[in-house]
Amino acid sequence: MAVVGCSGSGKTTLGTALAELLSGPYIELDGIFHQPGWTPLGDEEFQNRVRQATDAPTWVVDGNYKAVLDIVWERADTVIWFDLPFTTVMSRTIRRTIRRTIRRTELWNGNREPWSNLWSLNPKKSIIAWSATNYRKYQKRYGAAAVDPRWSDLTFVRLTTVASVQEFLRDVTVHPPEKE
Repeated sequence: MAVVGCSGSGKTTLGTALAELLSGPYIELDGIFHQPGWTPLGDEEFQNRVRQATDAPTWVVDGNYKAVLDIVWERADTVIWFDLPFTTVMSRTIRRTIRRTIRRTELWNGNREPWSNLWSLNPKKSIIAWSATNYRKYQKRYGAAAVDPRWSDLTFVRLTTVASVQEFLRDVTVHPPEKE
């Protein structure tokens, strides 16, 4: 299962809950991609690590990386598109970023939110600016993917409210693996 959506929408919280319900690993693509010192992992190694991580029968991947989208989606059965309203995403992103920055919370591989997240308008230097400038891009990308014949074997679930997320989680059922 793949969970996609804008930064700050709640993908991590949803992905973690789904992985627990499905008794499978939770795979956060940011944790694979961002190496120490915010050094990006090269595409080939990133793809290899994602292939290994999704080699299990059940898993939940959270992230939007084009470099591994084909790998994840070709192995997935469902794409959960977390598409909350812009104001909700931005308020969550700002609160989360302030909290992580002040607390110096470790994210992945020793990385912490840089202070520039709080004032920079450059999307490459601020997750707040990134979310603001990429929100519509993700809506277009996943809206198009949901009707793209290439992905017709996937079930797309678009969650647009907090209530729809709660309802979706209540309805998740676990199917035992088919016996050969």
